[in-house]
Amino acid sequence: MPILAIEDFSLHYRCDGCGEPLVLLHGLGSSGADWVFQAESLAPHFRLIVPDLRGSGLSPAPRGPYSITQFAADIWALLDHLQINRTSIMGFSLGGAVAIEMALQRPHAVARLMTINTLPSYRLDSWRKRLELISQIALVRSLGMRRVAAIAAGRLFREPYQEPMRQRVIEVVGSAARQPYLKSVKALARWCALDRLGANPCELLMLAGEHDYTPLAEKRRYARQFGAQFAVVTGSRHGTPFDAIGACNAVALAFFNGKPLPDPATLVIDGPVSAPTAAPVRADTGNVGSASSHEVK
Repeated sequence: MPILAIEDFSLHYRCDGCGEPLVLLHGLGSSGADWVFQAESLAPHFRLIVPDLRGSGLSPAPRGPYSITQFAADIWALLDHLQINRTSIMGFSLGGAVAIEMALQRPHAVARLMTINTLPSYRLDSWRKRLELISQIALVRSLGMRRVAAIAAGRLFREPYQEPMRQRVIEVVGSAARQPYLKSVKALARWCALDRLGANPCELLMLAGEHDYTPLAEKRRYARQFGAQFAVVTGSRHGTPFDAIGACNAVALAFFNGKPLPDPATLVIDGPVSAPTAAPVRADTGNVGSASSHEVK
């Protein structure tokens, strides 16, 4: 088992596949293991590097506050360790913000960047955003992670046939440690790339669920502003890698291979026939790196 030392904590990761490197960055309260639906399609074409961000999955939580800048620096340290000088990146939600920050830290080291349901800024610049943050923190502190996860699962996956995905959210987010989760929420609320993203030279694609938390018009405006490609998955909510596996994988394969994106009419949510009938088994196995750590109490 290789060992990666990043200051005072462990960074766990999995490697799979072969070809040009592609980093997959997970969302809030999740881990790299939740890319299982994409890894099966992408691994035959790319060398996948799938880390658990600090305080998530098998990566313990170091002391002190978190920042998107630090998350990004962690992943660059991992890539330096793996002697990867240039890579493509796909990030979902929180992972998309980390992916953007990575591209801003090393502009010429990122070939292609794909975000899924991510904004280039999460700063609390309106009363509505402040209220959402306060409410989210209050719910976690008063109800606990498992009950909050159950509420989130119902919002993310509303169709009867999506029960396996609802149970997966309850299992994964519900078992996440509260303090690292809240630190990640606060890190996202402090982050903004609006004044820096225009200088980014890599190819950028923004994939959005039709019914994501933030309006499509806002995301389209950002895509135009930064010269990004933009694609929408009809019927999808925030959990696009889970409720639209086929569409998400088709877009990723086309984009990272430098090919035209699929016909927009084909980008739709998975139906009862194509949706998973069981949640993926959490298998944190493979080429995993670790180092000494401090747990957050």
